[in-house]
Amino acid sequence: MQSLITRLGSLAVVGVLMVGCATPPPADDPESLAEFQAMNDPLEPANRAIHFFNTGFDTLLYKPASGWYRALTPPPIQEGVHNMLSNVQAPVTLVNELLQGEFERAWETFVRFLINSTLGIAGIVDQATDMGYATHTEDFGQTLATWGVDEGPFLMLPLLGPSNPRDAAGMAVDFFLDPFNWAMQSADQPGAIWGRNAMRAVDYRARNFDVLQDLERSSLDYYATLRSLYRQRRDDEIRNGATHKGSGPGTSSLEIPIPLILNDEVSQNKR
Repeated sequence: MQSLITRLGSLAVVGVLMVGCATPPPADDPESLAEFQAMNDPLEPANRAIHFFNTGFDTLLYKPASGWYRALTPPPIQEGVHNMLSNVQAPVTLVNELLQGEFERAWETFVRFLINSTLGIAGIVDQATDMGYATHTEDFGQTLATWGVDEGPFLMLPLLGPSNPRDAAGMAVDFFLDPFNWAMQSADQPGAIWGRNAMRAVDYRARNFDVLQDLERSSLDYYATLRSLYRQRRDDEIRNGATHKGSGPGTSSLEIPIPLILNDEVSQNKR
């Protein structure tokens, strides 16, 4: 364990040494300047340092844990765990859909939660989908987007992965919106909160194990690939899968792998 901590610490130190701000191209190079502005990543050196640390954490801890989970846990149990975790998150989705004025979707989420919490045995079995109530998720970052709040520059958060100021603030708000967190705090069981987050992390990584591995192997620049996919995915989620005029099909039905430890709904959304 001490050796593992030392290796993680070394990765963090290297990351800190790499931190800096990207320098914009000169004004007399309009093409490069336009590309720089389109990337919207002025903190790229610092973001890459954090990505380097995240990749090390994934290699040393996250990936092995999810690999053992996949190997030792029967698929039906894995599916039950995923269903239960998704069901517990439903109240947060419900609140955000109400805040966005998506009342029809909010009603569907409410009915799903009732069905799966009862007939589905605390959400372990997804009875609601079989009864025609599709699953979907919303978070406060999406709510802020529907209210017209700009995403801001790209951010790579330690352990949490790709984000931006709007979505990072949204994650904090969602934490306080979550009745599970309030219940565990009231019961003086904060460990249950961290336990659920850890289980969500392992569940997400296990479900995307092969896809993430293939993506990392095939990407010339894994960081840039994640940055691009994250923005596409978030844009698609904010539009609920609708396409821009003149664009191709939305990507809401795709599991675009984004290694967010505490917010796997970014990849698991299905509308």
